[in-house]
Amino acid sequence: MSKRLKFFLSHLSISLLIALLVMGLVFFIWYPSPLVSAVGVTHIFLMLLAIDVTVGPVLGLLVYKEGKKTLKFDLVVIITIQISALCYGLFAIEQGRPAWLVFHADRFELVRKNDIFLENIDQVQPKFQNISWSKPEFVAVKSAVTTEQQQDDMFTEVLGGISIAQQPERYIELTQAKTQIQQHAVPVEKLEQYNPKTEVKKTLAKYPNADAWLPLKASSVDMVVLISKEKAEVVKIVDLRPWN
Repeated sequence: MSKRLKFFLSHLSISLLIALLVMGLVFFIWYPSPLVSAVGVTHIFLMLLAIDVTVGPVLGLLVYKEGKKTLKFDLVVIITIQISALCYGLFAIEQGRPAWLVFHADRFELVRKNDIFLENIDQVQPKFQNISWSKPEFVAVKSAVTTEQQQDDMFTEVLGGISIAQQPERYIELTQAKTQIQQHAVPVEKLEQYNPKTEVKKTLAKYPNADAWLPLKASSVDMVVLISKEKAEVVKIVDLRPWN
């Protein structure tokens, strides 16, 4: 086997190994299933990863020539570009990852890291100032207590495009919204209005503790949050539709 082919296979193997590690980080930590579908990042990420993994080794194969004076320089440039492209893509994916799953009014809302409104970060409770490096966390928002605040919230969302769920200074523990969650919880039987009965039964069989649900509003595909109504606790996010 020639040195050229050995370098290509080595470069490709290392690229594939790094790609697998990156996929594990993205799909199991930053975008745990089924949130990766809710955000709609799968095809974009896999396309970027495939291009990065294949283009680097192929370019290395094309420029590799034994005895070439600029060979080391050429390969360093190719590998540097490959690493830079991977880091840039990974940075973009990290910035758009789900950060909070926020209960507001009668539903949950998925808030991505780059959607968080940080203008009033000094008013945010310390425990909500930092985003977890692993999976997103569940929180609730403190509802408006005055008519004036309700109007301000409405104008901010309608005119500014910023929902209350994007404002961490309004975050409270999910347990503090227990009564509201119980009031708005929907019986699991109603899932059959928006999903195939067989799919609903198959999903619910995996989570016998779930006896109610709430919608999860996301940027790409809206999903369902199964809950235990008595405890107002989240059981699981499932890939079912909360409406038509």
